[in-house]
Amino acid sequence: MGAVHFSLVKLNRVFLVCLCLLGLLSLSCAARYGSSRQKFEVKKHLNRLNKPAVKSIQSPDGDIIDCVPISKQPAFDHPFLKDHKIQMRPNYHPEGLFDDSKVSAKPKEHIPQLWHRYGKCSEGTIPMRRTREDDVLRASSVKRYGKKKHRTVPIPKSAEPDLINQNGHQHAIAYVEGDQYYGAKATLNVWEPKIQHANEFSLSQIWLLGGSFGQDLNSIEAGWQVSPDLYGDNNTRLFTYWTSDAYQATGCYNLLCSGFIQINSDIAMGASISPVSGYRSSQFDISILIWKDPKEGHWWMQFGNGYVLGYWPSFLFSYLTESASMIEWGGEVVNTQADGHHTWTQMGSGHFPEEGFSKASYFRNIQVVDGSNNLKAPKGLGVFTDKSNCYDVQTGNNDDWGHFFYYGGPGKNKNCP
Repeated sequence: MGAVHFSLVKLNRVFLVCLCLLGLLSLSCAARYGSSRQKFEVKKHLNRLNKPAVKSIQSPDGDIIDCVPISKQPAFDHPFLKDHKIQMRPNYHPEGLFDDSKVSAKPKEHIPQLWHRYGKCSEGTIPMRRTREDDVLRASSVKRYGKKKHRTVPIPKSAEPDLINQNGHQHAIAYVEGDQYYGAKATLNVWEPKIQHANEFSLSQIWLLGGSFGQDLNSIEAGWQVSPDLYGDNNTRLFTYWTSDAYQATGCYNLLCSGFIQINSDIAMGASISPVSGYRSSQFDISILIWKDPKEGHWWMQFGNGYVLGYWPSFLFSYLTESASMIEWGGEVVNTQADGHHTWTQMGSGHFPEEGFSKASYFRNIQVVDGSNNLKAPKGLGVFTDKSNCYDVQTGNNDDWGHFFYYGGPGKNKNCP
């Protein structure tokens, strides 16, 4: 009887192995084979993102910055860019910025990124933050890595109660709408807000928006962010983003998909910014300009007063091929608490706007680019916040800062449970 039992057990094991091999998987087989399949997909994705480098630089924060030949960057994986001739400088800058004779992709000032301490990339290459396996595995799927979740844009003109805490996204912004906009500019101070949970983030940025707030939304975004889920740490980092279908299938952060064409060898998108501002201490700010080149129609980005980073080709978009219909400046956080409750994830400095300079976060010298390619003060600047007891915004205007606003807050507090 014992021998028969042994034979049956052995047969059962063989049968289970056969089921696995035939694809009729048990849960354990499915997990094992699913894990192998995921590793294969992750490795394939890493090979697509991490291009062969002529030089690699180890950053003090643990990042590896690869100096990649400009023609080998991820943008050129896009089928429409296979024969694209790289535009090494914009045809036009907005009037009122600085003398056109000075325009180039070369820096005019020092912009602090941590990796600069250990080297720089040469002309003809661009610096790319290397993506690691852990970065991809933190995403909900390989396909969603480097992408925002849907519906992350504040909708000021329809701020109904059901908008509050939608997908956990909360905002404190200033905005303009009702005209055609060909660019936007601002200077914003940089902080390192505290994040309670790894799947939350805090950012400060400019949005250029076109289309409706439905499935056809076009958006170009740039600023600084703290996102443990995306980067694996709590460092403050420069970022960009774009989408042409409301964050569904198109677009990504930084260079994590094909699209944005970088021309600058000094600035790495997604790399840490250091130093950052301190409460009642020194303030460090950055300037961001995004504008549409009147000749080629591409959307260009400039960081600081002289770092022309690159451009989003106009064919990536539908509505933004012409102009933007709304510009937004301000902060956004993800709050993962349910039922209207809040985490203590901070926006900006983590302090309310009424505290003012050296305590609250700000956007200053806010401007838009008009149809004649001129930088102008915004008309009819409005403000919007999902819940002012958690994160708020206050505007102002003076000779030194032009149009400005303070914004932000601590999240959870006695008035924001």
